[in-house]
Amino acid sequence: MKYFIVNSWNFIFDHESSPLRHIPDFGVRHMVFQLLGWMWAISFSLAISSYTFMAISLIGHAVLIGAAAITVATYTAASRKPELFLALAR
Repeated sequence: MKYFIVNSWNFIFDHESSPLRHIPDFGVRHMVFQLLGWMWAISFSLAISSYTFMAISLIGHAVLIGAAAITVATYTAASRKPELFLALAR
């Protein structure tokens, strides 16, 4: 059961496991992921008929997905060009 849950989560939320991995440009991949997050936030807000919740949910999704994208970009930069971070040590 744990294996099923982890694989299901990764298929939806991991940009390297989901079908979004086929989009070569990371920026476009992030934009599509962001739009899907907003679509789901709007869908759930409309389902519970709360426009107040929709605004909070959209902002929350944007912050969480943005933070995940920044983390992935930082890890990718650190593995490909670690010298970029040497300026931080000075």
